[in-house]
Amino acid sequence: MRCSLMPSLAISLNLSQSSFNIVSYGAKPDGQTDSSESLTSAWHAACTSTSSSSTIYVPAGTFLIKPVTFNGPCNTNHIIFQIDGTLIASSSYSSKTQQWIMFEHVNGVSIFGGTLDGRGQSLWSCKNSGRGCPDGATSLKFSNSKNIMISGLSSVNSELYHIVINGCEAVKVQGVRINAPGNSPNTDGIHVQMSNDVTISSTGIRTGDDCISIGPGTSGLWIEGVSCGPGHGISIGSLGKEDEEDGVQNVTVRNTVFKGSQNGLRIKTWGRPSTSFVKDIMFEHATMQNVQNPIIITQNYCPGEHHCPGQNSGVKISGVTYNDIQGSSATQVAVDFDCSGSNPCSGIGLEDIKLTYGNSPAKASCINADGSASGFVIPPSCL
Repeated sequence: MRCSLMPSLAISLNLSQSSFNIVSYGAKPDGQTDSSESLTSAWHAACTSTSSSSTIYVPAGTFLIKPVTFNGPCNTNHIIFQIDGTLIASSSYSSKTQQWIMFEHVNGVSIFGGTLDGRGQSLWSCKNSGRGCPDGATSLKFSNSKNIMISGLSSVNSELYHIVINGCEAVKVQGVRINAPGNSPNTDGIHVQMSNDVTISSTGIRTGDDCISIGPGTSGLWIEGVSCGPGHGISIGSLGKEDEEDGVQNVTVRNTVFKGSQNGLRIKTWGRPSTSFVKDIMFEHATMQNVQNPIIITQNYCPGEHHCPGQNSGVKISGVTYNDIQGSSATQVAVDFDCSGSNPCSGIGLEDIKLTYGNSPAKASCINADGSASGFVIPPSCL
């Protein structure tokens, strides 16, 4: 597994670079005038520019942006979004919108700074009322793209996911701040799927669902220096919803802090047949502060008990190591491995674990899990 250093946030402009200020294309920083067309016009100019590098500049102020898609490929593989202001979504939700800001088939796009405000409050109220509501829109999505940088961005109050990385290669997310209330439904912080060579570092996430969720087809993922809470933890899964599904492998999660989150380090799979798998996972150097489920594997996920009651998960979990996991659990069982009866977890490693519940050592529960423990392990290993 590699660990690459992040480049400096400083941007050096030179004569070969073209700059496109969205205000020059008619954008108004008043938070009320629709500036979507201005933003897409600036993108078109940057994408078709013959300069070796192009910068799209969003100055200070608040700009109302309706759903936009930035399509590539472009003439240049070096386009910078420098955002000094705030982009806000419409305050009303739509059943027709799945993404708010979408990049597809782009290469070499970097986003520096700025705030994205998804204004998801009205949709959350609808969902929490139990009425029939649309899923909502992801605030920022990169799909089928490569060599992407997201640095210093703040994302607040997304309708659905804050950031999605789908089908991408060579993505760096650093210094990002994500914020939504703990009761905001389905507002995952960062979701990665069908992607490889992704790094997420020095990022703080407070949200109503998974801080980071890792979906099928993810490999070569490095997560470091992330704080989570409120939220549902850093989760691999859910996996295995489909009979034929790619797995997750070669993932490292290190130097993380969980504060009052529902989960800490979680692997979750559907309780139904599937070809998916989880292997070669390293969780290390994590601090838990009053976390309900600090370490958890659950292979019987079946919301609504539809299409899987009584079935064993086909997802094979192997080669998962937990090293230097310290702190406090909000529940008595701090280590909970509930693995598949037909595909037991194998190669689970616990090294230097110290988790307490109140003033006492926490407990561990293992079902269909095999592995080993070494070093100082509290609660006592059940492997």
